[in-house]
Amino acid sequence: GVLGSTRGTALLPVMEACANGTLHAEIVAVVSNRSAAPILDKGRSLGVTVTTKFVSSKGLSREQYDAECTAVLAGAGVEYVLLVGYMRILSRQFTDYWAGRCINVHPSLLPKHAGGMDLAVHQAVIDAKEAESGCTIHEVTEEVDGGPIVIQKVVKVDPDDTAESLKAKVQALEGPAFVEAIQKKCKTSVSYADAGVSIDAGNDLVEMIKPACKSTRRAGCDADLGGFGGLFDLAAAGYDASDTIIIGATDGVGTKLRVAHATRKHESVGIDLVAMCVNDLIVAGGEPLFFLDYFATGKLDVDEAAAVVRGIAEGCRQAGCGLIGGETAEMPSMYAPGDYDLAGFSVGAVGRTKVLPSGVAPGDVLLGLPSSGVHSNGFSLVRKLVEKANLDYGSACPWDESAGTIGDSLLTPTKIYVKCCLPLLRKEVLTGLSHITGGGLLENLPRSLPPGVKAEVTGHPPLPSVFAWMKRISGLDDREMLRTFNCGVGMVLIVKRGSVEEAKRLLREAGEEVIYDLGELVDRQGDEEQVEMKAGLS
Repeated sequence: GVLGSTRGTALLPVMEACANGTLHAEIVAVVSNRSAAPILDKGRSLGVTVTTKFVSSKGLSREQYDAECTAVLAGAGVEYVLLVGYMRILSRQFTDYWAGRCINVHPSLLPKHAGGMDLAVHQAVIDAKEAESGCTIHEVTEEVDGGPIVIQKVVKVDPDDTAESLKAKVQALEGPAFVEAIQKKCKTSVSYADAGVSIDAGNDLVEMIKPACKSTRRAGCDADLGGFGGLFDLAAAGYDASDTIIIGATDGVGTKLRVAHATRKHESVGIDLVAMCVNDLIVAGGEPLFFLDYFATGKLDVDEAAAVVRGIAEGCRQAGCGLIGGETAEMPSMYAPGDYDLAGFSVGAVGRTKVLPSGVAPGDVLLGLPSSGVHSNGFSLVRKLVEKANLDYGSACPWDESAGTIGDSLLTPTKIYVKCCLPLLRKEVLTGLSHITGGGLLENLPRSLPPGVKAEVTGHPPLPSVFAWMKRISGLDDREMLRTFNCGVGMVLIVKRGSVEEAKRLLREAGEEVIYDLGELVDRQGDEEQVEMKAGLS
């Protein structure tokens, strides 16, 4: 793959060497930061199978722009990058991602005249009265012109040389130097590491996270890593297999990960991942038993991945489930530098006669438990609102001075409701539960209601400050807010009227100091909506 900003004259010998078989390689992408750069014409001349693209930097930070370029290069299958007259300083994320796989040509014999450009370099050589000059092919690192030298080509400096004439002599060497450098890189054998996947890094990660996983041990599993599958003993956990229903749940963290990427704070999203799964499990009346995670990235950063897994382990401890396994996938062609994605999988158990919802009917009372913040839904809109307000994740938090930055506040982990709800499930005082996630109260509560029943919400709590700020910035009305965010209520409990006081007592004993009286269930007439808001958002 090629990044260039100018004519790209040094690319011509490379193109010829690829065409005649001198190089066992092919050019698959030519990318420029200038729409009219002649180097793009060279890319187009190679045919429609070669990705030739102008990538605009308008409105993008250096890191964002480099991520866009990497996405194009990786998507085209690029394994090795040439910088041919590329007039941009590269970000650390780019140089880390392409470490050992990206070379540049500099028009001097480095380390002499590092940092200079074009005619200024040649004039500096002449002014220094040097007898020779040339070009250097070097690996690209975060330090400008400071990467390991691959090849140097030397030319004599004549007494009557000008900057222009010396440039012409040096430039004639640059293309052949690129060809020679690529020949050194081409090998008859290609390892997994050559493809961008580090087996050693994967092994290092496993060793690093073993203590965190071990800390999630519980009855039924020992949370050991290293096998082909994680084991769980239902009997040891107190379940009779003949009378037990197994519950499965899977989820992710969504674009909240973008906030973690931007702030480089990764542990809390591991808690989010667990929360989004186990909170769904308890809605069915079950106890979470074990958890597995999937971590996918373009280039494995062991410390970063370990931070995520430590967060996952903390979430499992809060939920009382064992972290018995997971998968780390390093896929260079799928993700841009610094990007990763998460998926979680949780399994729980419930007695055959205790599956919820069960017996939900008019007259039942709705109790609400507070959310810890935005949780892990609606972040595509949240990020848009931060941008609309001309703020970033490092800005002082406008809705909570004690939170520090916007990023710190938004990364508050999703609350895990397992330990406060399990006592109520064991005492059988609930007829249903509803986890308020994407779709908010209006979309999630009906999932726990029979067709002939509707909820009348008469006591919705005041909007927490983060949601009040988003309502103001977005201009959304109450209905759209309630369809998008949890608006301060993360879990709804459906309780028989005669069990309300017992339910509240059990919740308080479990540490829940705030319990909302949301309303009650009534008969539904025809096809009217199943949630009627009789209380506005204030």
